[in-house]
This record gives sequence, C-alpha cells and structure tokens, in this order.
Amino acid sequence: MFESLTDKLSKAMKSLRGEARLTEKNIEDALREVRMALLEADVHVQVARSFLQRVKEKALTQGEDGKGVSVLQGLNPAQQFIDIVYQELTEVMGGVAPEKPLDFASKPPTVVMMAGLQGAGKTTTCGKLAKFLKKNGHSPLLVPADVYRPAAIEQLHVVAKDAGVPSFRTDERDPVKICTLAVDEARAKGWDVVILDTAGRLHLDEALMEELARIKAVCEPTEIFFVADAMTGQDAVRSASAFHEKLAITGVILTKADGDTRGGAAFSVKHVTGKPIKFVGSGEKLDDFERFHPDRMAQRILGMGDVLTLIEHAKEKIDEKEAEAMAQRLAKNQFTLDDMLGQMRQVAKLGSMQKILGLLPGMGQIKDQIAQVATDKRMKHLEAILTSMTPKERRNHAILDAKRKRRIAAGSGRPVHEVNQLLKQFLEMKKMMGQMNDPRFMKRMKAMAGKMPGGMPGLPF
Repeated sequence: MFESLTDKLSKAMKSLRGEARLTEKNIEDALREVRMALLEADVHVQVARSFLQRVKEKALTQGEDGKGVSVLQGLNPAQQFIDIVYQELTEVMGGVAPEKPLDFASKPPTVVMMAGLQGAGKTTTCGKLAKFLKKNGHSPLLVPADVYRPAAIEQLHVVAKDAGVPSFRTDERDPVKICTLAVDEARAKGWDVVILDTAGRLHLDEALMEELARIKAVCEPTEIFFVADAMTGQDAVRSASAFHEKLAITGVILTKADGDTRGGAAFSVKHVTGKPIKFVGSGEKLDDFERFHPDRMAQRILGMGDVLTLIEHAKEKIDEKEAEAMAQRLAKNQFTLDDMLGQMRQVAKLGSMQKILGLLPGMGQIKDQIAQVATDKRMKHLEAILTSMTPKERRNHAILDAKRKRRIAAGSGRPVHEVNQLLKQFLEMKKMMGQMNDPRFMKRMKAMAGKMPGGMPGLPF
C-alpha cells in the first residue's frame, strides 16, 4: 500500500547523509521530498501541512546563533530525522493501538454495525471480522441487512459458511426489523457478538443515512465501523467524514490495502474523523485481515519492517510441535529433504514471499528483486520436485543418481537442471545448519551479542 511513499521517503533521508548537524537548510531540502511523497500518496493537504510543520519543529530547535542544533548522541542527522518522522507518522495514524480492538458490551450480545459505500467490501469484511473474533474465543452471528443489492443476502450466507460462523436467516425484508430480530435471537441463543452487514450505495444519499440511523437507534450498537476502500483515496476520507457526522462511527476498517493504492486514506481518516483505523484487509482470503497498529505501519513505511506482526503470524500459522521436532533434528544435524519440504510448507502458511519480505527490516527496497528469484510460483515448482521423490529418497539424498533425477523431473514436470539446483540448495542449507551447531559458531555469536545493547533478540545470551 505504501511502496511508492516508502521509496520517496528513503530518497529524502539520503539527502541528510553526510551532514554533521540538522539545519534549517538541509531540513527544508528533506521536507520538500517528504511533502511531494505525501501529496502523491493522496494524503489530505491539511494533514500533510500539519505533519510537515510538526516534523520541522522537532527536527530543528533554533539555537541563538541560528545555525541549527547538533544531532543526538549516537545518531547521525538522517537517523534522527527518521526517528522524528517515525514518531509523527505513528501519531498521525492514531498513536498507540489500544490493547483491545473492540469494545464489548457489559451485557452480551455486543452489536457491531458495519457501514460504508457499495463496493468497499463490507460483506467480505464482515466474514473476516467474524473469523477474527471466532479465533479469539467469541461466538459471532452474521446478519444480512442489505435487501437492495442482488444476491447480497446469499453472499453473506456463503461468507459465513466459509468463516465457520452462523448467519441469521429470515423472510423479513425490512432492514431495521431484520437487525432487531437478529439481536433478539443472539440474546436467546447465546451468541456474544452480532455483526450487522448493512446496505451500501454507489454514492452518499439521505435515504441510506436515515435507514442506518434507524438501525442504530433500535439496535444500539457498541461499535460502528466505517468500511473504507483504500483504493479510493480522498473519496474514502470524505465518505468517512459524512458517515461519522450522521452515525458517530467508532472506528474505520480499511480494505484492499494490497491493491495499487497510494495509502493516503490511512493518513487522513484519523485526522478528519478523529476515529482510529481498527483493522486492515490485505487480500481476498478471510485470513487476510489484521489489526491496524500505527507504530508498526510507520515502521513499514520507513522500511524498518514489522517483525512483531511477522512473529504473530508465525505463532498463529506454524505448528509448534512440528517446529519443535524439526529443531531437535537440526540440533543433531539430521536435516533431510523431508525437513526442507516441511519448512517450505510452514513458510507458505505465512503468505506470499513478497509479504514476508516486506515485514523484514531492510528488505523493503530489495524485496522485489529477491521475490523474482524466490517467487511463490518457484516455491510450488520446488514442492512439486520434492513430492515427486519417494519418502526413501527424501530421507537419504545420497541415493539420487542420474536415473532417479530423470524420473523425478518427469514426475514434477520440471527440467533435470532444476532438480540439481534444488539438491545444491539443500546441501548448502545442510552445511549452514551444521555450522550453526558448531561450538565455535555459537562462541562467535555470543561474542557478537555481548557487544549489542540488551544482547541479541531471540537468542539465549
């Protein structure tokens, strides 16, 4: 969502490299690039102006001599400027995310009302939110309250089935009565969250707003989420402002964040409505849905990666017992082609290669080049080669002679040279695993960790 912005901000930071101090001149030069980056990202002009002013004030505290101030100890001007921009990016997108993304009613069920224009992805987002809540121990009920769009009700029933949650069924065709009956049924049957999929329009109109206002008055929702299409830029911000004026929304869910969008809505919506972005949808699958953390998003924009989100995905997707068993085999230097296949399948659960690389620090600028080599298509080719081997061959690669390689190539539909490439890659990985178990390697790692403040994250020293 922010690739173009990330590239331009990186260019602005480079202009400060080699400077001894932050001065009004070099700050203005850097901010000129930042200003262009924000406006091209479709950030609201008022938001951009306010953001730049705060960055400038923090970056340069004028001394009596008017020559600027020296940078903080241990930081060069580019690093200090990045730190200031990071703090302001975090603040403009909502500050620190709350511990819980939703407020729950003191007495169930909690009613969550979804609102937005037609085409923003409300129905799919209802399913994503329901699946998210189910994974976190709740029992949501999806309610189809869009009686105008053809097949909208049936679509929600299909989405609910895919998400593994119940959906409310009735012959009633009045949206207000549908929502009222659904809340009553949820209270009677013990569902603790009711998600109302309300109707949208291709544009704002008074009839839509009045209907939503009546649903709000009757159902008294704890949360009212405006579902905004990230690809519509400032139009999403204007729509959010109109919905907030009429309904007093409590938060925003940004959809289609994986599309060819400039990301300006994420910057502007908090400033315009005063309400935070709570969730982000980043794909078509129901699992492509995550909480919005302004600080983590700011890190991604500045090319710092987002290790915390990657760790959360790994904890959720990767089989802990399988990972532990593999770690024990690696400790004994028993890495096999079976292990390689298992690792590839575990990594595939985390999403596309580009998505994973985008969450790693320092990979933002080169992930496209790496992804060309390690594309998802290439990973499937490797898996096809590995699954064309017999279990015996995967356990003992030494028996793979020319005849077996030709058979494996034919079975996987890949050329023989790709089978040889995979084996070469496997042997390099096996060698690396062996080095990691070498006491001398661990001694060097301990020495490196000792020189780092707080030690080396993730390692027991």
